Amino acid sequence: MITVEEARERLLASRPVPRTEKVPLSVAVGRVLGEPSLVAPIDVPPFANSAMDGFAVRAADLPGRLRIIGEVAAGAGQLPRLEIGTAIRISTGAPMPPGADAVVPIEQAADTGATVDVTAPVAAGNHVREAGHDTRMGDEIDLPSPLTPAAIGVLASLGLAELTVRARPRVVILSSGEELTAPGTPLAEGHIYDANTPALVAAVTEMGGEPVPLARVSDDPAAVEAALRDAAEAGDLVLTSGGVSVGAHDHIRDAIERLGRLDFWRIAMQPGKPLAVGRIGQTKVIGLPGNPVSALVVAEILVRPLIRAVLGLPGDGRRHVTAALSEDLRKDPERAAYLRVVVRETDAGWVASPAGGQLSSQLRALAAATGLLVVPIGEPAGRAGHPYDTILLSDPDPVAG
Repeated sequence: MITVEEARERLLASRPVPRTEKVPLSVAVGRVLGEPSLVAPIDVPPFANSAMDGFAVRAADLPGRLRIIGEVAAGAGQLPRLEIGTAIRISTGAPMPPGADAVVPIEQAADTGATVDVTAPVAAGNHVREAGHDTRMGDEIDLPSPLTPAAIGVLASLGLAELTVRARPRVVILSSGEELTAPGTPLAEGHIYDANTPALVAAVTEMGGEPVPLARVSDDPAAVEAALRDAAEAGDLVLTSGGVSVGAHDHIRDAIERLGRLDFWRIAMQPGKPLAVGRIGQTKVIGLPGNPVSALVVAEILVRPLIRAVLGLPGDGRRHVTAALSEDLRKDPERAAYLRVVVRETDAGWVASPAGGQLSSQLRALAAATGLLVVPIGEPAGRAGHPYDTILLSDPDPVAG
């Protein structure tokens, strides 16, 4: 068995080659820019404009009574020129008329209809948004990855209608097992519903990949080989579930070796020991265990950082905390354990309690978990009160106590 750390390093070292694509700005939220940088093509705003509803004035004319000579609304084209001793009504966002250098808000002026009285002095630039005060033409734009709604707003303000982004890696998902039945169809005796395919589709989507689910394949060597060959041609990465152990009906690992090469098999991880990783042609194939908890936990720990790396994002994107385990939990000392826990922040620090049963077939406990508590190789159990690295699957609400 190899360690989780070695498996992660080897996967990242041979990750799929990133691709880029152009997408409309309207669907770019959550995507990662595919260009090294963006340079602002215009000033934002492109002209000086009023920050308030009020009167465009010359600061040198105030305080005093000014003659109103016109009005400028947002979107106005031709603008009247402001002369000495005059004012122009102006709306928020409207361009500043030539000759004006300040705005007096309506609330600070007495409007008689033909004139306006301003009793206090006003500084030049008062309530004026200068051209380029948000972004200057030629600025290098630094935006968060993935793109947020505010980042989309910035790009829209620059007039961009489409973007070059990192393409989501196509992740083909293939489940094997004669006992599996698709949800929504009658369940025959001795069969179970296929939880892995929908769960892995959801996981890949949440990680930023593009899932491509295939029909379940039977436990037949020729069928498995044909399905794997098709899967490798259809995606950047292939995830299989089941068929990677040593049973008489486990054919995934052998098929990977026949069609390509096997990079490593078995990992010192609990759950998730029977992991097969190889390559068919140029496509990486990750053979996940068949137990649903094992498949999802291995995907979380190994597939998530792989997909993120293809997208140009660092790490696993999860928050890590140090949490004290609330009770002893046994584990295999030869493997690092990823225990399903509910994490809470107390006055004394982070505390992790079991989310339920820790068997690899107990999916409800994983669904209830807010974190994965990592107990290293060499320890026979997670010890109550001992602090461990814990990966938060969701941010829990603070709880005093």
